[in-house]
Amino acid sequence: MQNSWMRRAIELAVENVRAAKGGPFGAVIVKDGRIIAEGTNLVTSTNDPTAHAEIVAIREACRALGRFHLTGCEIYTSCEPCPMCLAAIYWARLEKVFFGGTRADAAASGFNDELIYHELETPLADRRLPMVQLMRDDALRAFEAWTQAEGRIDY
Repeated sequence: MQNSWMRRAIELAVENVRAAKGGPFGAVIVKDGRIIAEGTNLVTSTNDPTAHAEIVAIREACRALGRFHLTGCEIYTSCEPCPMCLAAIYWARLEKVFFGGTRADAAASGFNDELIYHELETPLADRRLPMVQLMRDDALRAFEAWTQAEGRIDY
């Protein structure tokens, strides 16, 4: 079944390009032996830089299951997840990632994330995008409110 799910993710990626909806990426999320969500890259058609195939699929799977985590699920994606998608996969608690193309394959087609990988390892003061901390003491009030909140849902 794994090959059929990966085949579907790749099929979605190719269809997405042909339909001019976004980049050449597709993803499916599987739970208990069936696809519960699909996603394609919709960045350009929705003007949403976060609308990567994996993110779209994660959002749909969470809606389908009525919860914010995807424990018990696996994701099949046409390409190795970018840093944003990989972080979302961890946050969603997916249990396994299957991918087709590599990040080098994506880079060869114009989807190069190496800057982000590099920036994540660079100290804040040395990053290309200026990172300026302001009002930390005031900002800590939000965390204080969170730790004291009754009925909060930890994640």
